[in-house]
Amino acid sequence: MNQRQHFHIEHAGHSITVDVSGGRHREVELLVDGREVGHQKDRNADRLTLSGQLPEVPPQPFAVRVDGRQHHRSHPPTCTLLVAGDEFSIPDRTPAERPDHRAR
Repeated sequence: MNQRQHFHIEHAGHSITVDVSGGRHREVELLVDGREVGHQKDRNADRLTLSGQLPEVPPQPFAVRVDGRQHHRSHPPTCTLLVAGDEFSIPDRTPAERPDHRAR
C-alpha cells in the first residue's frame, strides 16, 4: 500500500512543501515556491534530511528533516525545517481520507 503525507509551511515569504510517499521504499520530495529542489528515496531510514536554498540574495541554505518510518501507522512521520540554527515543526497538511460516496 502506498501512503502519502503532505507537509507545508510558509517561511520568510516562501512556500516550503515536503511530500512523503511510500510503503517499503520511502520517497521524499522537497519543493520551494512550487519548484522541486530536492528528492530522496530510501528503503528503511528512520530519518531523512534534504537540503535546499531559499531564493534570497544571497541564497539562504536550509534543510528539512523527516523522522519516523512511513509504514508505521501508529507513529506517522514528522517533518522539521532547519534554518539559521532554528528548528520549526512543519505541519502535516495531508487531506483526511474521505469515503467514496459513489460506491454502494
